Amino acid sequence: MNLSNLKPAAGSVNREGKKVGRGQGSGKGGTATRGHKGAKSRSGYAKKIGFEGGQMPLQRRVPKFGFTNINRKDYQGVNLNKLQELVDKKIVKESVSLEELVENGLAKRNDLVKILGGGEIKAPLKVTAHKFTATAKAAIEAAGGEAISL
Repeated sequence: MNLSNLKPAAGSVNREGKKVGRGQGSGKGGTATRGHKGAKSRSGYAKKIGFEGGQMPLQRRVPKFGFTNINRKDYQGVNLNKLQELVDKKIVKESVSLEELVENGLAKRNDLVKILGGGEIKAPLKVTAHKFTATAKAAIEAAGGEAISL
């Protein structure tokens, strides 16, 4: 052992702060550094989310508006040009079902799918989906395909 390899004893360095509430002689007795009275001095105090010190909180000052329809059905839209891309990449040949749309990332497994009329389709496809717009149905049938609603 020499001066180059001296180390303090294990646990003797980096102690936690002074213990509070252990009597007047400790210097942190009495109120135990919490101050006098008020909610923060009590045990079990936890500040509520959005509490503004008694001022009317923002979420109660701002008026409510609108409503949410619990019967709403959301459809995942798929445009005709996306179906044409699948044909161009030779992923699908004559029919497009929900499973193929899910495999190619155009919809999720539990989605309701609606075929939209964006773009154009040249291939005669047998398309199966939950809904079709009027323009999409007309374009699929004009290309020699079939639109089948589930």
